[in-house]
This record gives sequence, structure tokens and C-alpha cells, in this order.
Amino acid sequence: MQIAARYQAVFELISKVFEDKKPADVIINDYVRKRKYIGSKDRRFIVETVWDIIRHRMRLEFDAKSKDVRKVLLVYLKDEDFDIITGGQYGFAPLSSEEKKWLKNLSDEVYPEYVENECPKWLFEKINSLSMVQALNMSAPADLRVNMAERTMVKKRLESEGLFFTPTTYSPYGLRSSERVNLNNCIAYHEGLVDVQDESSQIAAILCDVSPDEKVIDYCAGAGGKSLAIAAINRNEGVIYAHDANFNRMDVIKDRALRLGIRNIKIVRILDDSSYDRFIIDAPCSGSGTLRRAPDSKFRLSAKHIEELNETQLEILETAYKSTKKGGYIVYMTCSVLQDENENIVSAFKQKHQDMVFVNHKNLWEEKIDTLYPCNSSDYVKLSPLVTNTDGFFFCMMKKSLK
Repeated sequence: MQIAARYQAVFELISKVFEDKKPADVIINDYVRKRKYIGSKDRRFIVETVWDIIRHRMRLEFDAKSKDVRKVLLVYLKDEDFDIITGGQYGFAPLSSEEKKWLKNLSDEVYPEYVENECPKWLFEKINSLSMVQALNMSAPADLRVNMAERTMVKKRLESEGLFFTPTTYSPYGLRSSERVNLNNCIAYHEGLVDVQDESSQIAAILCDVSPDEKVIDYCAGAGGKSLAIAAINRNEGVIYAHDANFNRMDVIKDRALRLGIRNIKIVRILDDSSYDRFIIDAPCSGSGTLRRAPDSKFRLSAKHIEELNETQLEILETAYKSTKKGGYIVYMTCSVLQDENENIVSAFKQKHQDMVFVNHKNLWEEKIDTLYPCNSSDYVKLSPLVTNTDGFFFCMMKKSLK
């Protein structure tokens, strides 16, 4: 592809991404899949450029004094030779005389702190931690979970395929690469030796402390990441019931379970039991803890959406309370760093239900994970890029009193 055609592809992609209706990775993958004529080098250039623009969107829009996608891209390219990077039958359109004048007269201004740190103002204020926002702007590593195999052996298998990982700090099942990894042609992946899962989610699955003889439900199972990890930890012993309000979201669980050799997950459409020993909630949330991986997602959030999520989170906890037997456990977790979705939710729930008691998470951690407890409070576990070099994650286990 000519360079002008590459930038036309970039323009088409960010035009769709900046509509803020679908995840950027979905848009990018769909675009590339439908254009098989795009070579690997061109594809890499286009994809990396799009992600670079996404990661600097706040500053680019501020500099352009506009959300117009063409103006944003022109600001991004302002130091390039437009005679080279525009024009041709399939290329990015050349600058008009008005655009040349506009671009020449752009003035430099000091960024507001939220713009400098690439975070919408309302979300910047809600996170209320400059260091956290900055950490969430960093690129995330690629984490894998070793599935029912010895980690050192799997690490060597991956190395034989030219993929180099180091053991994760906390999860005994985790392997990490600082570079993006393509597993499409990875034999170890297709043989079910590894699955893609951030270390924070691996830790959560371990801390769920599921015993094979318990009646357990993963209530917001989604694509089944937690269920699959728990099943692997218990080596297919016991049964894990998987449920999701959006039943079709669980379609992928069967294929994932088949590849991973998992046989003890039972998908259920209706919750019709009130005697669960362990009710696990990976609650729908803002996903603010995963902004390192999905920097575009913050532009699809709003304060109103967070309020709606809070209502749903409390409703799900009420469902869990009714469905968990006395002496049983409710596990509430999110991939969010927002207090609104974490501490505030479990505090409100616990205040309403005085028979719910926080487990000692420091003791739980030190029993299940052979490292020092990294958190401040024993009432819940808060993971983050700052504290544990993982995605932002909140985990809280509560026990229902026998009385």
C-alpha cells in the first residue's frame, strides 16, 4: 500500500472508533478481516497508528479544538509532509486551502490536567488519583493462565515456539510477556495448555476458594473466564454452574471448555435454587480497571451509566443473598477502580444485611497465594497497575451468618 492509502485506512478506522458505539478492537479486527489484500506490514502500521491516536485522543482533540475526525488526524500528522502522505486514487484526501491555513494557525496551549492524562474530566475526578490515571494509561502486558499443567514445562513449550514469558508475581498459574502476543498459530494454545487471562482475574479465581463438594454458581459468567479457571484449579472435580442474564454471551464457553479439557461446567438459563454454598458475582461494571487494554472504552462511559450499573450491582447482590444458604459465601468482584462500584456497593449491601460478614482477606490471601498480602484493608482485595502491576480489580468475599 502507498503511504496515503495507509492513512486513508487509519482515517476510516478512527472515524468508526470515535463514534464510541463499539470496542475499538472489534472494529479493527472486523476491518482487517474484510480486507485480506492488506499485507502484514501495512496492517501492523495501520493498527499501531490507530491505537496511538486512541491513546492520545484527548490531547489531539484539544489541540484541534474539535472532535472532527479529519481535523484530529491532521493534527496528529501536522509534522509530516502532506504532499507525500495524501493523494492518489485510494489515498487520504489532500489538504484544502482552508485546512492548510487552519493547521498553520494552530496555537499551543497548556493542557488541563485531565487532558494531559488522557481521561474525560468527569472520570478523572471520580478516579481521584493522578497516579492511578497515569498507570491506567500505560500499555498492559500479555498474561496467560497455564491450564492443568506444570508452569515450567509450559513456559519451555512456548519458548520452543518462539514465545518468551516470565512467571507472574502472584498467580502460580500465570505467565507474562511485555510484548503483544499472537496466539493464532500457537500450538500450546490450541492444545489447551494455556488460556488468555490477566493475572488479576487468575488471583480472583484462586481466592474464590471453591471446594469440589460445594454447590457453586458463577452468576455473571460471560465468556466463562472465572468458571474455566476455577474448574482447572479443581481438576474437573465438582460442578460449577454458569449463568448470565445475556444467555448468548455464554455461547463461547463450550468451545473454550473443549479446547481446555474442562468438563465440569454446567450452563443454566434460570436460577431456581436458594441453597448455594458459594455465589460468585463478576459484576457488570465500568471496566475502568482495564483501561490499559481498552483505552477507547472510557469514551463510551458516562456518569449516568455508572449510576445505572450501581443499581444493577445491588440488585445482583440481593439475588445472591436470597440464593445463598446460611453459612455460605457471596463473592463480589469487579474489574473497576471506582469506589462507587466497589467499597460503596458492598458497604451498602452489608449495612442492609447485618448477617453478612467480611472474611479476612489477608488470611485468605496468605493461605491461597504464597506471597505477602499487598493490600491495605483485610475487608477486601484491591489490585491495580500501581500496587500489583495487574489490571484494576476489586474482590470481596462475605459469609452469611448461621444465625
